[in-house]
Amino acid sequence: MSKIIKVLMVDDEAKFRETTRKILNRRGFETIIAADGEEALEKLGENPDVVVLDVKMPGMDGHQVLKEVKKRMPLVPVIMLTGHGALPSAREALVQGAYDYLAKPCDIDLLASKIVDACHAGACGPAIAEKTVAEVMIPIEDYTTIRESDTVRSAVAALKASFAAKISTSRLMETGHRSVLVFNAAGELTGVLSIVDLMNGCMPGYLSAPLPSMADAIRYSPMFWSGMFTRAVQQMADKRVEDLMQPAPDTVEADANLMEAAYTMLSNNARRLIVRHQGKVVGVIREQELFFEIERTLSS
Repeated sequence: MSKIIKVLMVDDEAKFRETTRKILNRRGFETIIAADGEEALEKLGENPDVVVLDVKMPGMDGHQVLKEVKKRMPLVPVIMLTGHGALPSAREALVQGAYDYLAKPCDIDLLASKIVDACHAGACGPAIAEKTVAEVMIPIEDYTTIRESDTVRSAVAALKASFAAKISTSRLMETGHRSVLVFNAAGELTGVLSIVDLMNGCMPGYLSAPLPSMADAIRYSPMFWSGMFTRAVQQMADKRVEDLMQPAPDTVEADANLMEAAYTMLSNNARRLIVRHQGKVVGVIREQELFFEIERTLSS
């Protein structure tokens, strides 16, 4: 760490408090300790960069101390510590302005990492200017959309047309969307149709059915596969889009940070997210947009 981060550790458990102080000091932090809420508020005068605050304490509990800290030093980030039985209470603290919460006993490496992140998000230095989801998303008016009742044939034509529109810069070349958003007659987003969905739609049901072992050689012979793809595509052409589409992707708010979008994609194994603002669908952010921001960050 280029800056020595001053941490105010507030916990009524003397052993935990002292042990954590020693470990954090060895990691290069300057650690101030307080045994309760009243002492913590007194030690705000020492101008900590980050406060680590236990939720359950005698006298003033963590929520009361958090409220007072935010009143006196609104820019100082507060990390809440909680026992496993008090997680809802810790989540409530996020609404009250806490930076994050950790369950006790907490891994010291995780705590140290959180303290550094909290410091840089708070008063430790100029915040890193990052784009929001709204600034990198594809606006909904620029994304290809179709209706549930449309045929697969028309959906394929619409998807192909999306590949024709290319946006080029000195560094990047954007290709097609690889998917189309599906709306119902009421104008509500109900699903997404991707190239993978079209491939799945081509697959005859019997390909996934169990076969006798002696049929394996026939199943994979050139004669078995001959003409199968063309027939399957032709049979699929007049199906309705709603028969092949996936449910609508997960959502992210337009003003969300890009890390939140990346985390949501990874957590849900999703390649794209629907962007909403005030409950309305305003765009789509895909893994490509995040890749472009990775490239931009490394090139700047």
